[in-house]
Amino acid sequence: MCNLYSMTSNKEAIRQLARYLKDDGGNMPIYPYVGPDKMGPIVRNYQGARELATVLRWGMPSSKKALLDAATKRADKLRAKGKRVDFDELLKMEPDSGTTNIRNTSSQHWKRWLGVENRCVVPWTSFAEFGLRSNDTKGNVWFGFDENGPLSFFAGIWTNWTSVRKISEGMVTCDIYAFLTTEPNTEVGAVHPKAMPVILRTSEEIETWMNAPWDEAKELQRPLPDGSLQKFDHALAVPVEA
Repeated sequence: MCNLYSMTSNKEAIRQLARYLKDDGGNMPIYPYVGPDKMGPIVRNYQGARELATVLRWGMPSSKKALLDAATKRADKLRAKGKRVDFDELLKMEPDSGTTNIRNTSSQHWKRWLGVENRCVVPWTSFAEFGLRSNDTKGNVWFGFDENGPLSFFAGIWTNWTSVRKISEGMVTCDIYAFLTTEPNTEVGAVHPKAMPVILRTSEEIETWMNAPWDEAKELQRPLPDGSLQKFDHALAVPVEA
């Protein structure tokens, strides 16, 4: 799964492709390394307009089953140490940093957020999968369209949610997002054979994702054609650190 990407483009390039009408003000930084539960920008349908928002956390709510399983394991460990457990409270406070990638859009868990009001697009310039680099060492293999890191978008969803993201924070309410995945094309599949992000390259594809009924929008959940992406040993247009 894709758990690391970069976005080194700018507001004007995003506006040209995603055609947003408003933003949350101020200068937008570059995002050299966006990881799970970190802040990233999206373009979303919000209050009747298309908006560029820059302070969302990456990771939609995990399923009830995933949280139940995690809380059950934690309760078992506490009981093994002889401690009393209020399971309902434990489950309520179970930390959930979120689910970053969404594949099964037929799941009841995800269906509630597939309507136009919860759709967004996530700007990116390169994304990473862990695998074998060109020097035969294991690490992050980065994918992009060329060395210059041209802008593209992932097809995503967003919501406002109250939960415990980190134990140290306690209960918080925040805007969050994730993006869809699909079967990989040849380039990504050679490194990560399970999935690749759903990528939208044109304004027309973005308009379909943001506005079309689900029966039409879901046709975009497909891999890029083989040969569309290049592999790199570093994130594009940022210092070589990952």
